[in-house]
Amino acid sequence: MSKKTIIFSIVLILVGATIFESRILSEEGLMQAETVATTTSATNQVAETATQDSVVMQEWVISAYDEMMRRISAEEGQDWLLMSAIAYNESRFKSHLVSKQGAIGLMQVMPIVGKQFNVDKERIADPETNIRLAGKLLKQIDKTLKISPTASVNDRLSIILACYNGGIGHVSDARRLAKSNGEDHNSWEVVARYLKQKADPAVYESELVRHGKFTGSRQTEAYVREVMKRYDVYRRMITDKQI
Repeated sequence: MSKKTIIFSIVLILVGATIFESRILSEEGLMQAETVATTTSATNQVAETATQDSVVMQEWVISAYDEMMRRISAEEGQDWLLMSAIAYNESRFKSHLVSKQGAIGLMQVMPIVGKQFNVDKERIADPETNIRLAGKLLKQIDKTLKISPTASVNDRLSIILACYNGGIGHVSDARRLAKSNGEDHNSWEVVARYLKQKADPAVYESELVRHGKFTGSRQTEAYVREVMKRYDVYRRMITDKQI
């Protein structure tokens, strides 16, 4: 092989290697570009989905029942934030929940309450009916208790919530006992103490007690505490949202 032939062969090899390398680089670049495009597209889809979810979430503040709570609470003279706090503690906003005791729906309304307001048991689970019955019951409790206008808002609401959970009869007994002993029967702290005493035969057998023994004071106190705490959280949420 001549010297010229050898040189020409080397040149061909170098040119071929350069072309092959360029092709590889081009293919890698194309793959990288496709990967970037795919990643960008996926990211955009995620962002778009997140935005859509955010829009859906922003339609309500506390629960999917916000609008219904606002409307019915206004019609029944109740604070929709308190009603929402009750619904959370009663059912976690599960409209078809039925307790072992037979309480139904969002607000865990007992069939006897429906009967009291001429509502058939089959209708109680309906969210709108359920919320309305709870609003009517709270209004009736408040009217029956005749709590002094000088009582604090917290005391008033706490005593009403205790009735909603433990029964107006037992709470009325506790208030009667407090008053007979010269204590403030409009104070939730005082009423809660006498409510606890209703587990004692020496107390619940008193002629002042009309509704017998009560052993659920601990549960009722916890209920009042949790609803009031959540009510406070909801009020701050709404205040922060309006600022």
